[in-house]
Amino acid sequence: MKIFVTGISTDVGKTVASAIIVEALEADYWKPVQAGDLDNSDSHKVKSQVSNSKSQFFPNAYQLNTPASPHFAAEIDGITINLKQIQEPKTSNHLVIEGAGGIFVPLNENDAIIDLIQPDYRVIVVSRHYLGSINHTLLTIEAIQNRGFEVAGIIFSGSENKATESLILNRTGVKNIGRIDEEPYFDQNVIREYADLFRNNLLEL
Repeated sequence: MKIFVTGISTDVGKTVASAIIVEALEADYWKPVQAGDLDNSDSHKVKSQVSNSKSQFFPNAYQLNTPASPHFAAEIDGITINLKQIQEPKTSNHLVIEGAGGIFVPLNENDAIIDLIQPDYRVIVVSRHYLGSINHTLLTIEAIQNRGFEVAGIIFSGSENKATESLILNRTGVKNIGRIDEEPYFDQNVIREYADLFRNNLLEL
């Protein structure tokens, strides 16, 4: 199973969600494009939060120095991101692929994160509650579906908002994988607890 994790915006909890999925499935992990924070990248964070010994962590296709939109970060580095250079790593294990920001974050003048999604990927959307998040969540799901892809599940991140969650689930019919609370910290033990909670729903995707 290949799972593509995307968010409704930046800083909504994609990396923590990815770590939980990796731990739950003992999956491999790959972030195709990393922009900025190279010494403490999302790959580093997921690896530090995962405690199983099976998961492998594949190198980024692009490591960009500036914490900015990938197309701009690449321009600063004097390169252009080429989708043909982003080759999915070979593995016989489950693979978790983490996007960057939202689905229309640009990679270059023509391509965006959504263009990384392949027909055999199961897409999970991470939604976090804030003013405007219902709109962002519904737009994200509809845009993915308009490309011909199914949204396999949604993970809610942060403080609970039952009315918002209920509306999103009823409007979209997307499977609710679970909710990640506003924890004081995320370490291997916390990630493992969520992995145990989410595992059955993930295996049913």
